[in-house]
Amino acid sequence: QFGKSVVLSGPIIPEPPNTVLDEKWSAWLGSFKDGSVVFCALGSEWKLPHGQFQELLLGLELTGLPFLAVVKVPIGFETIEAALPEGFKERIEGRGIVHSGWIQQQLILEHSSVGCFITHCGAGSLTEALVNKCQMVLLPQLDGDHIINARMMGSNLKVGVEVEKGEEDGWFTKESVSKAVKIVMDEENEVGREVRENHAKLRNFLERFIPKFGVNFRILGENGDDWAKENIQS
Repeated sequence: QFGKSVVLSGPIIPEPPNTVLDEKWSAWLGSFKDGSVVFCALGSEWKLPHGQFQELLLGLELTGLPFLAVVKVPIGFETIEAALPEGFKERIEGRGIVHSGWIQQQLILEHSSVGCFITHCGAGSLTEALVNKCQMVLLPQLDGDHIINARMMGSNLKVGVEVEKGEEDGWFTKESVSKAVKIVMDEENEVGREVRENHAKLRNFLERFIPKFGVNFRILGENGDDWAKENIQS
């Protein structure tokens, strides 16, 4: 429509961070064994309804695993603390944290203790997860490309497990959250084993081959039209 060249880049592997993980998170994550922590991060914009917020946290509790949940304050509340399920803070003390601020997601995903990543299926988060060893639980936000991304990762590539939702209301339950996490974390689960194998194959491909054949996209962004004229046939 506007006569502009379009170059399909494919997946862009995130550059290794040039910072270190804050001591607060490093110390907490380091207190758990490798691959045991569930990290949940639903993006910087998604505010859950209060009921879904509570179901998510109760689902994390139900797994019996240590967890770090990074979520926005739910709709209708001023603070995270006010929105927590009754008695939740006391029950998860020592093994669970609910955080509402910015966090070093890429560095946390790289930490050896993180074994599962619950993601809203934003493209950036998925790519960061794919190049790390944590297994993916897919909880897509109901807008943009998130649902398409979740179907691609869960149904097509089979590198993650999507949280089941109600057919009528589209809501998830604490049981469905816990079930998805346990599938990817259970080494004896057949579906989980397939997901881990597929993830490992794709991670190996991304790490070994994409950088060799990729374009320097920073340069491409500055000189995209010239590059397109030289490399794309009419």
